[in-house]
Amino acid sequence: MSSVLRPATTDHGPSAASKYRPISSHLAITPPVSVVIPAMNEAENLPYVFKTLPDWIHEVVLVDGNSTDDTVEVARGLWPDVKVVEQRGKGKGDALITGFEACSGDIIVMVDADGSADGNEIVSYVSALVSGADFAKGSRFANGGGTDDMTFIRKLGNWALCTIVNRKFGARYTDLCYGYNAFWRHCLDKISLDCTGFEIETLINIRVVKAGLKVQEIPSHEYLRIHGTSNLRAVRDGIRVLKVILKERSNRRELRRQEHHSPMLDTVQPASARLDSVQGEVS
Repeated sequence: MSSVLRPATTDHGPSAASKYRPISSHLAITPPVSVVIPAMNEAENLPYVFKTLPDWIHEVVLVDGNSTDDTVEVARGLWPDVKVVEQRGKGKGDALITGFEACSGDIIVMVDADGSADGNEIVSYVSALVSGADFAKGSRFANGGGTDDMTFIRKLGNWALCTIVNRKFGARYTDLCYGYNAFWRHCLDKISLDCTGFEIETLINIRVVKAGLKVQEIPSHEYLRIHGTSNLRAVRDGIRVLKVILKERSNRRELRRQEHHSPMLDTVQPASARLDSVQGEVS
């Protein structure tokens, strides 16, 4: 039985695309999709990363963190139209923010350059977005997800931090510190990002919830880094993530306090006080 390509409809405004992009046997989309890949000395891993990227995506934005190997040359050889952006600052957060600014697509997908993410899963993220979600969050612990690259300590830390975020911000995440996510470009207007390190992923997850955006988790499998060593440090990075959580919680309380003590509210007198004032003027 043949399937009919059905254009997806959304309420996110007119798309820049001029044609439908078939992404599966039963789904076609008009929104252009940008994939952001922050990379520093990942020349050996990029062939595995690019091999799984679907050919229907609009653009690949590679953010080069001043690599000393052939990362840029390899990327251009694998994807001739790749948009290479030089990172001026340091840290994964800075790289992602730089990449987001360079994107021209309506949908933005975050993919790591170490080969741990399967680009074939992008179709699931995009499907969730065109079906109504604002933010498609990858989860290694949702039903159907998995990981080959987390120690017991990291799993425990991720669970603890995820539990704190769920309780403090009313989220329902099953995974917190995972960098495979996708979202509509308009979300950036509601979650201003000001974090330069690895904890950027946690900051995004928290601010998405605070902004009231619709989130859908996508089961995702994380594979082992293919070449090289990871810069992740469980204790150090866990502390940095916790600091972000506490800061966002503190900011939320401060906002509530300011709203409660708004000058406009302070100038409104209760009815009894206004009545006393009027009676005083009459007498």
